[in-house]
Amino acid sequence: MISKPKRVALVLGLALAPLALLPAAVQARQAAQARPAAATAPKAATCPKEVPQGTRCYTGSDGAGAFYWIAIPQQWQRSTGVLVMHAHGGPETGAPRLERSEADLKRWAVTVQAGHAWAGSTYRRGGYGVTMAAEDTERLRQIFVRNFGQPRHTLLHGQSYGGAVASIGAELYAPVPGKPSPYDGVLLTSGVLGGGNSAYEFRLDLRAVYQAVCANHPRPDEAQYPLWMGLPKDSKLTRQELAARVKECTGLGTPKAQRSAEQNARMATILGAVKIPERSLQGHMNWATWLFQDLTQGRLDGRTPFGNTGVFYPGQVNGKPLDGMVARYAADPQAQGALAVDSRPSGRTRLPTLTLHAIDDPTAFVELEGVYRAQREGAGTADQLVQLFSDEKEHSYLSDSEYVAMFDAMLAWIDRGEKPTPQSLAQRCEALKPRWDGDGKNGCHIRPDWKPQPLAARVPPR
Repeated sequence: MISKPKRVALVLGLALAPLALLPAAVQARQAAQARPAAATAPKAATCPKEVPQGTRCYTGSDGAGAFYWIAIPQQWQRSTGVLVMHAHGGPETGAPRLERSEADLKRWAVTVQAGHAWAGSTYRRGGYGVTMAAEDTERLRQIFVRNFGQPRHTLLHGQSYGGAVASIGAELYAPVPGKPSPYDGVLLTSGVLGGGNSAYEFRLDLRAVYQAVCANHPRPDEAQYPLWMGLPKDSKLTRQELAARVKECTGLGTPKAQRSAEQNARMATILGAVKIPERSLQGHMNWATWLFQDLTQGRLDGRTPFGNTGVFYPGQVNGKPLDGMVARYAADPQAQGALAVDSRPSGRTRLPTLTLHAIDDPTAFVELEGVYRAQREGAGTADQLVQLFSDEKEHSYLSDSEYVAMFDAMLAWIDRGEKPTPQSLAQRCEALKPRWDGDGKNGCHIRPDWKPQPLAARVPPR
């Protein structure tokens, strides 16, 4: 396991790469960009309408550059109450905005409705940095305790990319002899799990296949660049312009019957080679553009952690084998190592952990759950992991009753040692459904016996 001091040193460089790998000019630029704003104590704010009446809400900045929202239910008391620290998804590539944390509170208002306090950080900067975000989440927890007291229990909840953040946080702040963890349990929902190396490599496949099929990102008359860069630093391309290019090539956003035969053929070739659903094509193209730009150039000093040498791509383009038309790139070992240090779990945490993942999640492949389980098994901590799978097709939010069932089951596990099973959680969810999903909402869809395929069934190994 990488020690916390070593992880911190890595994060303070480029949030990924060791300082020794970076030229002095890059170190100076990153240090200047990392200068924090002044810390502020929690200031009372008007709660969003999504949380119950009587909730107390607060906002502030953490002194390292992040902003935060805190919400405390009316009857909450620290001696009996539960605090849920929320690690949000993304990552977004712009500057931190207080509105981002407010949006998270609105989406996860079920936490407060269930009687738990909630706190969420924007993280200190935009862009990739899993360990950085885990530290920012912990910094906010400390702010909460200083101002509102130590709660009875603290849960760490990570959603999407935040699942990666929380999985690393569970190890950074794992209990060790003589020092308990500040967290009592971990909830990972729709998690981008297992580390950025395996979770994002398919997006290089997407960029390479898309370019072989469509040849418009970049266009032939534009500056050419290796696709793992995402975009050149000085590019002015907008998301609207990229969406127009994808629509031009594939007809995305247009009913299939209204597309040209060529557009339908291109779409089928891309989706067949990369194995993503059509509805997530634009989102993955965006991440493979702007997040790759941030990751490779802003965090890894122009190196790529992703490669596709030896990958076979099925399909044809104008009667020619697609595989022979796809550009090939070799991953840089130092970049691979730096990304793994920042984001790949070792599995070494004894904190009770529950995960929930939609089987047809279009954004974070459900097969990543198997990668994370293997990491926990390798560390000998899989006995503290329970994984749930739901028969749903969403990523950003599942059902209220499923989340409340997870909160309740986790607290029973912590307080009484009642380790849940997928079967018991499904039953608990059904019991909660009349209250939480009784108005025609999503309901309970947990499939207790379902298991994911290996990631290699979805993403070609390399």
